[in-house]
Amino acid sequence: MNPSMEPASEPDIEERILAAIASIRPYLQKDGGDVEFVRFEAATRTCEIRMVGSCEHCALAPLTLRAGVEQALIHSVPEIRRVERVR
Repeated sequence: MNPSMEPASEPDIEERILAAIASIRPYLQKDGGDVEFVRFEAATRTCEIRMVGSCEHCALAPLTLRAGVEQALIHSVPEIRRVERVR
């Protein structure tokens, strides 16, 4: 098998998720919020995150999750199929 065709390991995926979160973190922190990586479930290709600070109870959090956080993560880590918010 070609090494470039091998699936990425979970630690590699998690490192890229953390880097993607770091790139969007300043935008969330500007409004007093933040996001934390919880886990990546390889079987379902789901990334779980926790919204904290002002994002935790904000009425626009679902929009921020889908249009901001999820899009940034999927763009940076194509192995992710969806992003779910956990509490």
